[in-house]
Amino acid sequence: MNEFDCIVIGAGAAGLGAARRLLQSGCTSLVLEARDRVGGRAWTVPTGTGWNADLGCGWLHSADRNPLTKIARESGFSIDENLPNWSGSGAGPKEIWRRAFEELDERIHSAWDGPDRSALAFLPSEMRSCGVLDAISSYVNGTELANVSARDLARYTDSGINWRVREGLGTLVASLARGLPVALGTPAERIERDASWLRIITPRGTLRCRCAIVAVPVSMLGPLVPEKAEAAEGLPLGFANKVYFALDRPEEYPSDFHVLGSTDRAGTASYQFRPHGRPLVEAFFGGTQARTLEAEGRAAMVAFAVEELSVLFGAKIRPRLRFLANSAWASDPWARGAYSYAKPGRADDRARLVEPIEGRLFFAGEACSPHAYSTAHGAYATGVGAAEAALSALARR
Repeated sequence: MNEFDCIVIGAGAAGLGAARRLLQSGCTSLVLEARDRVGGRAWTVPTGTGWNADLGCGWLHSADRNPLTKIARESGFSIDENLPNWSGSGAGPKEIWRRAFEELDERIHSAWDGPDRSALAFLPSEMRSCGVLDAISSYVNGTELANVSARDLARYTDSGINWRVREGLGTLVASLARGLPVALGTPAERIERDASWLRIITPRGTLRCRCAIVAVPVSMLGPLVPEKAEAAEGLPLGFANKVYFALDRPEEYPSDFHVLGSTDRAGTASYQFRPHGRPLVEAFFGGTQARTLEAEGRAAMVAFAVEELSVLFGAKIRPRLRFLANSAWASDPWARGAYSYAKPGRADDRARLVEPIEGRLFFAGEACSPHAYSTAHGAYATGVGAAEAALSALARR
């Protein structure tokens, strides 16, 4: 069978969300996935310790209104409703940068309808050299403030409720593929069009469909659909990576304890001790630092994290850290980065990216979400929306 009503390209959160909706409609469909697994940039891996690690997205952002929260509960997943302590508390440098970032957020939201400038332009001049604010931006956006559209940041909405899935968010996203027709190891190499059919060229042969939903990372979109190359260029993927360690004698540290490696420079990591109470440490790198360390290799990532933790907690912590797993998203041939940010002046490219072509090519993914980009639930929602649009188009045809 090589003819379908709709083909979905990409089996991440967006593609699986689209495919679930198509399956409900009864139309014939197929999901093509280049990797040998589903989930895309949502990826949970075993660590050999009995605990899993989310190497991609790990949080149910806006969990109180996140559609994946409901799916998780209905599917029997366990949700950890402990809120993160990313900002920390207390006085001193940490309190100063926390207030500075809150002030930046207020400034952006009060002037977002003016000319679209970089987020850095909204910082008071005396704060523009505050490295820790760039560090925070690198975790949030995958890049530093000078590279990010202030208008795009202002459009992002979040309820402030952030929960986690104990089995792993990647495990939850992968579970969305149950019962779906998915062809793994089958990348779409190009899309050809004639008056009646779309032809999806793959290494395993050519497939025909009436319409298609393209749900690949924005870094892969331009070559596949040249009409989207300009919008994709305005929404590049930032860089973010994780390293997980097993922690010996974990009881000496509180559960879900968060700390920054440094509060005075951009090139630092964020550390989560004992997530879910488990004997693990998660190191999170973003922006230039993430890209540089990934290029230098796993050993460099591990050494950087161990050194920062040794400065914070003393040399005694070194032998208590055992490497378990790490991500390298910039090197992943089917991602080439972590999650999208809009360049200054390019916030409206998200709307351009999602516009259908010829009423039969539809687009989904976190970069297509105007208010929840960089999240799994933003990607999922755009997939469902693209499927609704495709079904309407099929009905008209």
